[in-house]
Amino acid sequence: MIVRIVKMTFRQDAIEEFTSMFEERRMRIRNFEGCTHLELWQDNAEPTVFFTYSTWQSQQALDHYRFSEFFKDTWGRTKSLFAGPPQAWSVTRKYVMD
Repeated sequence: MIVRIVKMTFRQDAIEEFTSMFEERRMRIRNFEGCTHLELWQDNAEPTVFFTYSTWQSQQALDHYRFSEFFKDTWGRTKSLFAGPPQAWSVTRKYVMD
């Protein structure tokens, strides 16, 4: 399993547009083959900073999504709203405590 975390900083005037687009597309992302979980987080101290947290069955599944036309369209629209460069990490869970 792959955990993908993406940090995005938006222009203040673009937050509503981004959250509306995420709401519109979140189920399609979550139901994309290989995606097993999806969350959107907003930073408490810096409300223009958002994170997506998603889990994927494999790197191949994540790559299949990242090279899809749906992702290219979504990411293109999202990038136009940024105030700064995004950061992304693909990580593997080592410990989980509930």
